[in-house]
Amino acid sequence: MTATAVDVQIVPSFVQDAWWTPERSQVSAPAEVRDASTGETLALVSSEGLDLAAAVEHARTVGQRELGALTFHQRALKLKELAQYLNARKAELYEVSARTGATKGDSMVDIDGGIGVLFTFSSKGRRELPNSTVIIDGAIEQLSKDGSFIGEHIYTRIPGVTVQINAFNFPVWGMLEKLAPAFIAGVPTIVKPATPTGYLAAEVVKMITESGILPAGSLQLISGSARDLLDHLDYRDMVSFTGSASTANRLKSHVNVVEGGVRFTCETDSLNAAILGPDAVPGTPEFDAFVKSLVTEITVKAGQKCTAIRRAIVPADRVNDVVSAAAARIEERIVLGDPRGEGVTMGALASVEQLDGVRESVNRLLGGGARIAYGSLEAPDVVRADGTRGPADDGAFLAPVLLTWENREAEELHSVEAFGPVASVVGYTDLADAVRLAAMGSGSLAATVCTNDPDTARELLAGIAAHHGRVLLLNREDARTSTGHGSPVPHLVHGGPGRAGGGEELGGIRSVLHHMQRTAVQGSPNMLTAITGVWHTGADRRFDDVHPFRKDLATLKIGDAVRSDLREVTLEDITAFAHSTGDTFYAHTNQEAAEANPFFPGIVAHGYLLLSWGAGLFVEPAPGPVLANYGLENLRFITPVAAGDSIRVTLTAKKITPRETDEYGEVAWDAVLTNQNDEIVATYDVLTLVEKQRSEG
Repeated sequence: MTATAVDVQIVPSFVQDAWWTPERSQVSAPAEVRDASTGETLALVSSEGLDLAAAVEHARTVGQRELGALTFHQRALKLKELAQYLNARKAELYEVSARTGATKGDSMVDIDGGIGVLFTFSSKGRRELPNSTVIIDGAIEQLSKDGSFIGEHIYTRIPGVTVQINAFNFPVWGMLEKLAPAFIAGVPTIVKPATPTGYLAAEVVKMITESGILPAGSLQLISGSARDLLDHLDYRDMVSFTGSASTANRLKSHVNVVEGGVRFTCETDSLNAAILGPDAVPGTPEFDAFVKSLVTEITVKAGQKCTAIRRAIVPADRVNDVVSAAAARIEERIVLGDPRGEGVTMGALASVEQLDGVRESVNRLLGGGARIAYGSLEAPDVVRADGTRGPADDGAFLAPVLLTWENREAEELHSVEAFGPVASVVGYTDLADAVRLAAMGSGSLAATVCTNDPDTARELLAGIAAHHGRVLLLNREDARTSTGHGSPVPHLVHGGPGRAGGGEELGGIRSVLHHMQRTAVQGSPNMLTAITGVWHTGADRRFDDVHPFRKDLATLKIGDAVRSDLREVTLEDITAFAHSTGDTFYAHTNQEAAEANPFFPGIVAHGYLLLSWGAGLFVEPAPGPVLANYGLENLRFITPVAAGDSIRVTLTAKKITPRETDEYGEVAWDAVLTNQNDEIVATYDVLTLVEKQRSEG
């Protein structure tokens, strides 16, 4: 331990709903964490003596119980409340983040980005999931002729814990983007942040615990080593890893993963590519957007992004143009230094150890045939916190480096990732060659195709899509509004095949489902209705003297129904509807032409006439708990209705979704139109907004 570390604090862990720090006298060799810009010792990190088995058990018991008491919507609202709380305190986090070498812009990506993920999942959870704890996956499968035995798939949460093992580069976003879908699913989380920046993750967890918003047991934090954590996991649990491929491979080989059934998803190394189309010559908006993206990707977070551009693949005759334009933009816009210094736009790497690793990787690239076309591995002059300029001293600074290659086939070009402000610019001969070079990365998180030619975009995308988790099509139309090459968004998949790990950490509700088990359920319609809270065809209906539209959510039950009388359809009705709407399609107006159509017996009623009449047949017109009809879903026309036929409607309360924040909820009604022979004419769902409790006064 250095002299400067004697009085610094050990970063605490949060386990079993309490903060825990090892006794200083019992810590044999704590890790030192230093300010990335100054080298000042900030904290010590150790988890010696921490009972990891107890933490796992706490999650499986207390965490599972507390989260299980909430519906998807209730969990989603807690995420919104948490996002608002953290948003109000983010200035405090910015101050801590600066010590990691992050500029204000870098901190915004990490902190605001993480908070934004909470907001997004809160919104999607309430908008796209039921207000329950079970998700139905897909349509019913009829397993018997009479409909008494059916099957479907459902999702329920896994019964264990999800363990986050996170990278150093995004200590806030990396934690919150994994916490959000797990929390919505109802699965407690144990976070193991990377040591160099784990103190920032701990500061966020401290704020979360101070808020009192999350249920007991839903979030725990391990600051320090967690080497035997996987020893305590089994098939009920999940590990979500972000970091190097070598570490991921070691963890994936653990006996509890290989034989014990622990779910393991990872996001690892990625030699992401950006391809410049042949049409994007200097002076075009696409060329400018490409250069801007390249410079952004190697300077934001000092290039320490798993999604950063590592290989700029450009037409062979444009390599020098791209290097020159990128160098000019760097010289014009990039000020390297302590993030607390005035005017600094690019900060330090996260640690001196990380700096050493980047230099080592660049030297490997140089040994493989690369040439430094711009930049240097020497320690740069930087802007200090006080605004003065001078040598980097003990900071982990490296100025941007651009490499070029004579040998495009060099193994190192497509296998060695310098995880810092470094990118290679390599030329291609034609589009097939560009695809081949991009694919040599053996699987990546993200790629950019920069072109304004749809044919070029189509060919490149078809060639590289299977090698990437996400592809940005960048041109003059979206250059200003695009979130950028390296910015994952919570709505879309974040992950990639092959070298990138094969995981999908984000992807909207898809990532929620990663924390759930899909199960095939077989049984009677009544039993599946009871389990899912959604009425299934063939289940019991209740017809009583009270029209279901007279019932508020406090009294309406799944299966409440109404069946109308028959109403005859005449030729005059069909003709009047055709002329009043302007829908004079021949099937409704021309007997001879309609008879020639193999689907119709002659003139038939408009489908929308039948829907309109259906509404008239089931509606209860007096003011009541039903506030509005806001749409139809799953509409299908089955049997045509000719003049002289009659129709009736059967309306059944199918799904009831109370809104947690409003005095009303949503009711989906199963609507079936049948004719005088009880043949199904049309099926659809009617969507209404209904008061939770009706006040008749």
